[in-house]
Amino acid sequence: MRPVVLCFSGLDPSGGAGLQADIEAIGQSGAHAAIACTAVTIQSSQQVFGFEACAASLVKAQATAVLDDLPVSAIKSGMLGTTDNIAMLTKLFADQIIDNDMPFVLDPVLVANSGGSLGDEKTLVSAFRQLLPYATLITPNTHELRALSGEQDLHVGAKKLCAQGAHAVLVKTSHDFDSGDIEQYLYIQGEMVHKSTLPRLDGEFHGSGCSLASFIAGRLAMGDALIDAVKAADSWITQTLQAADAPHPDDTQAQLIPNRFVRF
Repeated sequence: MRPVVLCFSGLDPSGGAGLQADIEAIGQSGAHAAIACTAVTIQSSQQVFGFEACAASLVKAQATAVLDDLPVSAIKSGMLGTTDNIAMLTKLFADQIIDNDMPFVLDPVLVANSGGSLGDEKTLVSAFRQLLPYATLITPNTHELRALSGEQDLHVGAKKLCAQGAHAVLVKTSHDFDSGDIEQYLYIQGEMVHKSTLPRLDGEFHGSGCSLASFIAGRLAMGDALIDAVKAADSWITQTLQAADAPHPDDTQAQLIPNRFVRF
């Protein structure tokens, strides 16, 4: 069987982000996605209206059923929604129900691209810090990086998160709208080891962060080294955004949905 990535993520009814983005991106990476659903959201491609988180016991039961059945080679988490769910995932690593040597891509989702809350930020940040030491890679946007690290400078923040236990941090400037092209910096154990520059395309995209993190997780499951996985994801995500769907073509401010099947 293809290597499996177990994803902890929420349901986005629009299909732009969340677990559908995970499934499509991981499939495109060559791996197979299995999902432990953490929340059901009420959202369109443009706005979050609300969500109901799944109980931590239910999420854990989903995850252990997969772990007992399939050859899981990597873990990815996106929207966890509650501190209970973050603590549950932390305990799965601490109790070695999930192998601590297994690649784990942590996308510390706090808000949607539309600005809608996906959990209480202050309490989520505190809980995420307990999960950091188990992360092979953290993929925060600029807002999340600053919230987690308490630092405004992105590079200082990345180094601080590494010092707090994360193995690697991918710094992305996609949410800094005055910064020209998008720059990404990969820090491993506090040292910058890779820099890439991606074209800043017109518009905003719904689910681009989910897609990028999941594709990286898929490539790690397939056996890529971390730098190679990030490089492959950069190339792939650029193609998906260039071919993005426009749900509201007459509205230039409307978010676009990445076309994760562009290669077909």
